[in-house]
Amino acid sequence: MVNHLAIVGATGAVGQEVLSLLSQRKTRVGQTSLLASARSVGTELALDGRMIPVRELTDASFEGVDCAIFSAGAERSRRFGPIAASAGALVIDNSSAFRMEPEVPLVVPEINPGDLKNHRGIIANPNCSTIILAVAVWPLHRANRVTRIVVSTYQAASGAGAAAMEELRTQSGEFLGGKPIVPKVFPHPIAFNLFSHNSAIGSDGYNTEERKLIDETRKIFHEPHLPVTATCIRVPVMRAHSESINLTFERPMSPDEAREILRGAPGVEIVDDAAGNRFPMPIEASGRDEVLIGRIRQDASHPDRRGIDLFVSGDQLRKGAALNALQILECLTLDSR
Repeated sequence: MVNHLAIVGATGAVGQEVLSLLSQRKTRVGQTSLLASARSVGTELALDGRMIPVRELTDASFEGVDCAIFSAGAERSRRFGPIAASAGALVIDNSSAFRMEPEVPLVVPEINPGDLKNHRGIIANPNCSTIILAVAVWPLHRANRVTRIVVSTYQAASGAGAAAMEELRTQSGEFLGGKPIVPKVFPHPIAFNLFSHNSAIGSDGYNTEERKLIDETRKIFHEPHLPVTATCIRVPVMRAHSESINLTFERPMSPDEAREILRGAPGVEIVDDAAGNRFPMPIEASGRDEVLIGRIRQDASHPDRRGIDLFVSGDQLRKGAALNALQILECLTLDSR
C-alpha cells in the first residue's frame, strides 16, 4: 500500500485520468495530494466520492510523500522530479524528461517489469505511441524475433492535452458553421485536417515524436540496434491513437500464428473481423485499457512470409499514460509485500 501519493499535474488530462483509474482499480492508496500550478489552486477534484483541493506545486510539496506521479510536462519534471526523489518519494514520470537517461528504467509492465528493480528514485513512463506499439509487438517479438519495425501513427488531439481537445471541438463547430479557423494550440487547423506531428524536426529529418518511438522501443525491448522507422501524424480524432505497423521477423510468421500469439497476450484484444470489415477504431478504443489489434495479414512484399501487417488503436490517456503509470505503482506495491 502507498501511504501518501502525490499527483503532479492533477488538473491536466492525464492527471484527471489517474484520479479516475485510482477509483476504478481500487489501487491501495492512503492520503492523496493533488498538485498543480498556482492558477489551479482553489480547484477541487473528486476521488472516491470526496473532493480534494488542488495545492500549488512547490519545492516543499513532497514532505512525507511515498510516491509521486508526474504528468505536468518535461520542464516541471526536470525541476521537481529530483526534488521529490531527494525527499524520499518514488517518482513515476509521464514526461520525456528522463526516458533516455541510462540509469532511469523505462517500463511497460507487460514487457519489462524486471527493470523496475534498477530504479534510483525515478521511473519513466514511455511515450504514449511507444506504449501502444510495444504492447502490440512484444508478444510477437518474444515468439519470433522482430528484425525491423515500420510504423505510421494517427495521433488524437488528446495527446496534446485538454486544451487541444477543446480546440478540436471548437474548430469543428467553426468549420461546419463556415467561420474562419484560427489555430491556437496546434500550428495548423486540426478539424477536418491532418498534418505531420507538431514537434521539432531534427537534422536527420525525423521529428521528436518519431525519434521517441525509435529510441524508446529499443530501450524497452533491450534491443539497442533494432531497425525502427516511424512517421507520426496528427489527426482530427478526439481520443485514442491508432498505428499502422509493419513487422519483419527472423523466421516466417503466418497471420494465424500471429493471432494465436496475440490472443493470449496481456493488455491486448483482437478486433479482426474481415467479413464484417470491422477492425480497431479509436472511437472503440477510447476508455479501454486494452490495445485493440486487427488487420492482421501477411505482408505481400515478403515472398519468404517473414512480414506481418497490423493496425492497432489504444487510448493514449489510459494505457498510453495514466494506466501504465498506475500499473508500475501496483507492480512496486506487490513487490514490497
